[in-house]
Amino acid sequence: MAERIKDLEKRYSEEWLLVEVTKEDRYGNPVEGNLLEHNPVKENVVKKSKKLKADLALFYSGKIPKKGYAFCFSAGIMRRW
Repeated sequence: MAERIKDLEKRYSEEWLLVEVTKEDRYGNPVEGNLLEHNPVKENVVKKSKKLKADLALFYSGKIPKKGYAFCFSAGIMRRW
């Protein structure tokens, strides 16, 4: 059953989440979806994502760094058909 992305982020804080997107906002951002995988190690979630063909979102549910710090991730929303 689809869940709100915000709820998944709270439940699995500080983890990588792989979600099959079931609903987007008017800008195309995921709003609801089915959780397929969660893990604190990004590579484990990416491995799972490569086996699937769906409208997927892969993201980190951790906190945004404090002002003056920056980081970058290579994975974002992935779409596979």
